[in-house]
Amino acid sequence: MASAYILINTDVGAEQEVLDQLKSMPEVTEAAAVYGIYDIVCRIESDTMEKLKETMIANLRSVARIRSTMTMICVSDEDE
Repeated sequence: MASAYILINTDVGAEQEVLDQLKSMPEVTEAAAVYGIYDIVCRIESDTMEKLKETMIANLRSVARIRSTMTMICVSDEDE
């Protein structure tokens, strides 16, 4: 299983709208609004690294009102 954490900055006031869109995606296993430099933290999972990359490019980049992201691909999962 391939997974990544994504730190997201949204347009001002768009946090809940973006969070709702993320939570509707099957690849997003966790998503939360946070205080600090970033507005949202989410975790995505896929069967393969290739599918994970496709999810990041196709799905996350299509979400309106996301201004920037920082992706951290997990080296290993504690569940493994």
